[in-house]
Amino acid sequence: MHEVMLFGGLREVVDGAESVQVEGTTIREVLHNLSEQYPPMRERISQGIAVAIDGTIYRDDWEQPIPEGAEVGLLSRIAGG
Repeated sequence: MHEVMLFGGLREVVDGAESVQVEGTTIREVLHNLSEQYPPMRERISQGIAVAIDGTIYRDDWEQPIPEGAEVGLLSRIAGG
C-alpha cells in the first residue's frame, strides 16, 4: 500500500486530506483504486493528472511500476504553451 500525497485542488475530492492510502503496483492500478475509493477523483483523472514517483513526474506512462516505499504524489496538470 502506498501513501499518496495530493496537491492543490485534488485534496477537495478526498475530503481535504493531504494524503491517502492506496494499493497498486503501477500508476494505472493506483489511479484506478483511488477512483474506486473516491469516485469524484475519476473526473479529475480524466481532466489530466501528473504522478510523481520519488521526484520523477510521469504524465502518460500509466504502466510505470511503483516500488514499495516510494514517495508518490498527484497533481493536476497545468496547461501551458
